[in-house]
Amino acid sequence: MAKKILMLVGDFTEDYETMVPFQFLLGVGHAVDAVCPGKKAGDKVRTAIHDFEGDQTYSEKPGHNFQLNATFDEIKPEQYDALVIPGGRAPEYLRLNERVLEIVRHFAEAKKPIAAICHGPQILAAAGVIEGKSCSCYPAVAPEVKVAGAKYADIPVDKAHVDGNLVTAPAWPAHPDWMAKFLTVLGTKIQH
Repeated sequence: MAKKILMLVGDFTEDYETMVPFQFLLGVGHAVDAVCPGKKAGDKVRTAIHDFEGDQTYSEKPGHNFQLNATFDEIKPEQYDALVIPGGRAPEYLRLNERVLEIVRHFAEAKKPIAAICHGPQILAAAGVIEGKSCSCYPAVAPEVKVAGAKYADIPVDKAHVDGNLVTAPAWPAHPDWMAKFLTVLGTKIQH
């Protein structure tokens, strides 16, 4: 059965962590609404491509303009079955938006599936929804995860972690494992 999924994005969200799950989830038959505070359907957010090139942190290059297909001010979280939070730099400022935090709390309290990757758990930490849970994230976000009362799952960059309704991963190389585990939590069956 197709699910209705909400994706929270913002300017400088990580390109791959936005485009790939958006297109993948649509491709398996789910409906996905991508929204950004202060923007409406048809508006675009700028993305950034983060890569791992041997530096102390990731490098950043301009990504694509990602077109939103829903209006943030019009969404009703109770109408969605699951939530996706991409990483990149967007979570740094999205976590400052009280409505974003309310939306995240709705999904956590209702025990609906939540997929967060890279810096996405910054929003989970700010919303106060990971206390007592374990989750993965980009390693630089681990201190925030721990301060929020969660156990940091230090896993390989190409793996994902599941704790109940929460599916997390360190970065975009984990997409295959992250999306596979998210589909399992969603109850999505793919037959070959």
